[in-house]
Amino acid sequence: MSDYRSQIDAIAKLREQMGDTWRDINPEYAARMKLQNRFNTHLDIAKYTAGIMRKDMADYDADTAKYTQSLGCWHGFIGQQKLISIKKHFGTTDKSYLYLSGWMVAALRSEFGPLPDQSMHEKTSVANLIAELYTFLKQADAWELNHLFRNLDDAREKGDDVAAKAIEKQIDGFETHVVPIIADIDAGFGNAEATYLLAKKLIEAGACCIQIENQVSDEKQCGHQDGKVTVPHEDFLAKIRAVRYAFLELGVDDGVIVARTDSLGAGLTKQIAVTTEPGDLGDQYNAFLDGDYISSADDIQNGDVVIKANGKLLKPKRLRSGLFQFKAGSGEDRVVLDCITSLQNGADLLWIETEKPHVGQIAGMVNRIREVVPNAKLVYNNSPSFNWTLNFRQQVFDIMESEGKDVSAYDRAGLMAEKYDSTELAKLADEKIRTFQRDASREAGIFHHLITLPTYHTAALSTDTLAKGYFGDDGMLAYAGGVQRREIREGIATVKHQDMAGSNIGDDHKEYFAGEAALKAGGKDNTMNQFG
Repeated sequence: MSDYRSQIDAIAKLREQMGDTWRDINPEYAARMKLQNRFNTHLDIAKYTAGIMRKDMADYDADTAKYTQSLGCWHGFIGQQKLISIKKHFGTTDKSYLYLSGWMVAALRSEFGPLPDQSMHEKTSVANLIAELYTFLKQADAWELNHLFRNLDDAREKGDDVAAKAIEKQIDGFETHVVPIIADIDAGFGNAEATYLLAKKLIEAGACCIQIENQVSDEKQCGHQDGKVTVPHEDFLAKIRAVRYAFLELGVDDGVIVARTDSLGAGLTKQIAVTTEPGDLGDQYNAFLDGDYISSADDIQNGDVVIKANGKLLKPKRLRSGLFQFKAGSGEDRVVLDCITSLQNGADLLWIETEKPHVGQIAGMVNRIREVVPNAKLVYNNSPSFNWTLNFRQQVFDIMESEGKDVSAYDRAGLMAEKYDSTELAKLADEKIRTFQRDASREAGIFHHLITLPTYHTAALSTDTLAKGYFGDDGMLAYAGGVQRREIREGIATVKHQDMAGSNIGDDHKEYFAGEAALKAGGKDNTMNQFG
């Protein structure tokens, strides 16, 4: 986009061409409005953010310290405030994304009310949240630029040319709050055609990256719950192709697909894979089936299924549900096959759902994948479903024990107890938690770290704190001291909530449209003036 002065000059030239009927159009006002609305459509956003993500992937390949991060958001305001906070504290949004969690859509955005993460919520609620997030991020752009424009006007009124030039430089170098969203499409909400149709909706809403998992769509479970059922590779690859076609149809040629495998914790399959020759992909999938080799028809009962595997007849173990069971302990091998197959058939990134955050475990699988696909990279769920404190205290306990250190003062099963909080073990565990993302990106190929449900938990925690004080002895001090005063002291822009909601932007627009006749909300009687 051209600089501020060029935008003004271009509109001034256009006004001149249009003649006297445009005499009341102020080129600078029009340029400001144009700069505040950088993206005309959300599809423009998808194309823009796909380029960012591809660049970040290349940066990571060159230097694993350049990993990316995101937090899951369930409302546009939450995503907006995250990006405003990042810019406030770090001066840039570089390497920062948003994650759209299917779990949070199900739990917080469904018209049915709170639901478990089983793809029972409305398909459209996923696309609607993407669109909402980007609407709020675009408004954050308009809000921040509006402050710069007002500061520019103030500097001009004071005749401070140095300050005015500095502010114009800030406007020219403005960095948008619009960042990539990794969008969870679950298992596609149906067959490959349904996956394609929904993927188009997500992309049109602004998604440059779609994450899809290899579970059965109508049996889908949360990645951290039991009862997960996977599909044969060919079924999953058809959905990956469906997502790619959706990207290409809409002109997002560098859209990113994350192929998620739940095989580590999934012991069941609904289908026996189709196979035509020994060693093909279907045969490899079926090789993991648990069952018994039989030698005659006498070993077959009514309703049994028998397949040929390894040159022999195998009767797979079939449950009362009609599902087939995989061999115990085969999870890691199935994960490696899933990941290699996905990368060789159109996926860009991997997601391995694990039961604990353990760098060694993740690296063990990724190193096997990289023997075949050297640049394999992961998106990893730093999940609130993990008890991070207990997991890392137990990891440190095991390390200390293996090194011959005295661990008799600790109960490994009870390490979550508060009495351990100040111990050497607890401090070592906290340091491993602090460096987990850096260590895992260096050692286990993790390009993107996300927390799926952080704002679900922070909303509950902050609400509990306020409710305890407000309805208790603290009364109004719980809000005044615990919320508002902290907003003021920490420079949280929402303390001026009218401004954050767009009141000042609206006032300026009124002046653009009506001049001195504009009825504005920001006069002397606006109580927001109490905040300076």
